[in-house]
Amino acid sequence: MSSPEIASLSWGQMKVKGCSTTYKDCKVWPGGSRTWDWRETGTNHSPGVQPADLEEVVKKGVKTVVIGRGMSEALQVPASTVDYLKKNGIDVLVLQTEKAVAEYNALAAQGAKVGGVFHSTC
Repeated sequence: MSSPEIASLSWGQMKVKGCSTTYKDCKVWPGGSRTWDWRETGTNHSPGVQPADLEEVVKKGVKTVVIGRGMSEALQVPASTVDYLKKNGIDVLVLQTEKAVAEYNALAAQGAKVGGVFHSTC
């Protein structure tokens, strides 16, 4: 099962190929995607992305996770979150969201088992 291409990204809007939903923030993994609702885990810009935000993606068997920190990189990614991924044997890339989407799409196009969480505003 392949990771879906992120078809478009603009401020506050993301589209994933093969999905009719327009996301503000989204999670993607081989074979699927869904809204990334920060309220589920109590996530805020600081301290930022929590391991709980990534558990669902990790369970999909990804080898790499790409984290998009927002257009202005306001979303923090604490060392504990990076450590969580590395302890699970997963490579992690933390980038500004436009760069993160480009990197994610490049990996997906190569057939990599890649997942990601992307913040499309600040």
